[in-house]
Amino acid sequence: MKARYRYRFYPTNQQRQSLAQLFGCVRVVWKDALALCKNSEKLPNYNQLSALLTGSKKTEERVWLNKGPDYSKGDRKIRKLQRQESATTKRFKAAQ
Repeated sequence: MKARYRYRFYPTNQQRQSLAQLFGCVRVVWKDALALCKNSEKLPNYNQLSALLTGSKKTEERVWLNKGPDYSKGDRKIRKLQRQESATTKRFKAAQ
């Protein structure tokens, strides 16, 4: 028989603020990357997505991305997309 556990997280006010900032940064970076993928004919690679993130952090509208937690600046999402892209490419090459 498998045991099941249920956990609940009660963050402090400072933790709530940090989490809201983190999720806000991640959401904006994800939406930017998704918009780039939808608008281009060919899926962008890691370098193109990284350049997009770097460029958007330098604009006045998105300067607040520099103040977010280090791990929320999009690198993890971009690396995940890169791994998915390479895995898909390998799979299709193997099938041919």
